[in-house]
Parts: sequence; structure tokens; C-alpha cells
Amino acid sequence: MGRTLESKQQIVDELKGLLGEAEMALVLDFKGLSIKEMSDLRIRLQASKGVCKVTKNTLMRRAIDGNTAWANLDSLLTGSNAFVLVKGDVGGAVKAVQSFQKDTKKSEVKGGLFEGKLLSEKDIKAIGDLPSKEVLMAQIAGAINAVATKLAVGINEVPSGLARALKQHAEGES
Repeated sequence: MGRTLESKQQIVDELKGLLGEAEMALVLDFKGLSIKEMSDLRIRLQASKGVCKVTKNTLMRRAIDGNTAWANLDSLLTGSNAFVLVKGDVGGAVKAVQSFQKDTKKSEVKGGLFEGKLLSEKDIKAIGDLPSKEVLMAQIAGAINAVATKLAVGINEVPSGLARALKQHAEGES
């Protein structure tokens, strides 16, 4: 027996809520994935605050209908799809999906949408290759620390240099 109109409306409302919070959406072809494999993907996505939803394309179309931020997603709604909606660590979610695909050798990314722009497979791979937020913060902190150290050495060198010059001058006069 099919879903009732109320249950379909609940699914559409849930999708609208998830899309309202999401920063990025990925569309995966999930054909051939088992329930266990889908559970594995969902677990991998939890760390980056990603959610994987499997729903009919018509329900997703209703969820994005009238929402200009997600309107371009419509072109990817063909075939059997799983939708990865990310509201946190975008790079981490892409890495989780790529790791899942590498391990299972199943599922393909059809494309995605980030800030209203369609992403190709190449774009998504580039996002996955970016360093994580923590790594970037560590690199910035290291750079700031290096500048502060050089500044401290430079400031300390002024009185030391002056003292050496005065000592040389004093030794030269005697």
C-alpha cells in the first residue's frame, strides 16, 4: 500500500526543514546499496552534521518548490537518489561520502548544490581535497605565532644592538 497524502506532506515538511538548515546538498545514485551500507554512510556523516535521506524525486521537488536557494537541485532529480544534506562541516561530509564510495565501490555522486550553485563531480572532489577546518586553524595559528616570534626577536635586538654599539664605542675611546 502506498503512502497517504498526510505522510507524504510530513516527508515534504521534514525535507523543507532539513533544506532550511543545510549549507550544501549532494545527490547520490544509491542503486545497489544495501540497508547496512546506507546505515554505514549515515554513521560516517554524523561527525560532519550531514544527513542522508532517501526519498522520491517528486517529494524532493515539492520540498524545493518556491525556494530559490535550492531551485537548481531540480536538474539532478532523475533516477534513484539519496540526498546528503550538510549543515556543518561541508569538507568533512564530502570526505565521508568519498571514503564510503572508495570502501564500497558503489554509488556515484551525480552532483550537488552549494550556495545556490550547481556543483559538478570535479567541484565536489575539489571540496573533498581541501584541508579540514581544524588543520586550517592550526596553520593560521602557526603563522601568527611565527610572526609574533620574529617581532619579539626584532624588538629585543634593538636594545642589544645599541648596547653592543655603545660598548664598541667605549672600547674605541680608551
